[in-house]
Amino acid sequence: MKLNIDEPAPVPEWNNTNDPRYSITIRNLLQQTSGLNFEEDYYSKSAVTQMLFDSSDMAAFAASHPLKYKPGTHCYYTSGNTNMLSRIIRHTVGENEYHSFPYRKLFYKLGMNSFLMEVDASGTFVGSSYSWGTARDWVRFGTLYLNNGLYNNERILSENWIEQTTTLAGSNQYSEYGFQFWLNTGKNNDSSTRRFPNVPTDMFYASGFDGQALFIIPSKKLVVVRLGLTKAPDGEFGANKFLKNVISSIE
Repeated sequence: MKLNIDEPAPVPEWNNTNDPRYSITIRNLLQQTSGLNFEEDYYSKSAVTQMLFDSSDMAAFAASHPLKYKPGTHCYYTSGNTNMLSRIIRHTVGENEYHSFPYRKLFYKLGMNSFLMEVDASGTFVGSSYSWGTARDWVRFGTLYLNNGLYNNERILSENWIEQTTTLAGSNQYSEYGFQFWLNTGKNNDSSTRRFPNVPTDMFYASGFDGQALFIIPSKKLVVVRLGLTKAPDGEFGANKFLKNVISSIE
C-alpha cells in the first residue's frame, strides 16, 4: 500500500472533515509544519515531556493537541509529528509486519545489526526518541543518504525521497527543515542565518538530545557521527568548530 503524502494524514483523531486539523497532510508531519500547538521543551513540564514520560499512546497524545497555526504555514519542530508518522506506518503495513518492518526493510540491509527502536505501551515505535545504536550503525544510516538512497548497490530509498529530504519546507516561516532532517541552508534559504556558517550549505543533519548528532555533507563525501552528552539548554557542543576541524583534517 502506498500513501499520498499530500492528502490528509490518516489520523483517526482528525477524521471529521469539520475538524481544522483534518487538512494536515503527511508532508506537513514530515516537514514539521503541522501547525499543532505542541511545545518542545525538555527542561520543563511540556507537551514533549508529558508525551515521552507520561503517555501510554504517544501518537494519540500528540494528535489530541489543537492547532496553533494553519497547516503548512509555520515550521516548528515537535517530536509529536514524528510519532504520529510511526503510527501511520503501523496502520499501513499492518500488525503482522509492523514490528519487523524497519529491521527487515532498513536496518538489517544496512548492517545496523545492533540497532534498537523502543515502542510505547501501545506498541507503536517511538519514532522521535529511544532509538539506540553504535556510532557505526549511525554512520551506515548516514551513508545511505550520502549515496542517494543506495547501499551496496541496492536501491533502498528513492532518489526523489532523498531530494525532498534535502529540500527546504517551502517558504514557511523560520524553516530550516526538510523531510525529518535539519538543513544548513539558513532560515528560508538566507545563508547569513546558517547555524553552521563554516560548513557547506548542502549539509543536512539529525540533531539528537544533549548533543548527539548525525551530519551528512554530500559535497565533502562525508558522514560525521557525534555521540556524547552535553548538558546545555540547546545541547550545543561547538558543532560548527568541530565540523570545520573535521573537514580541514581531510582536505
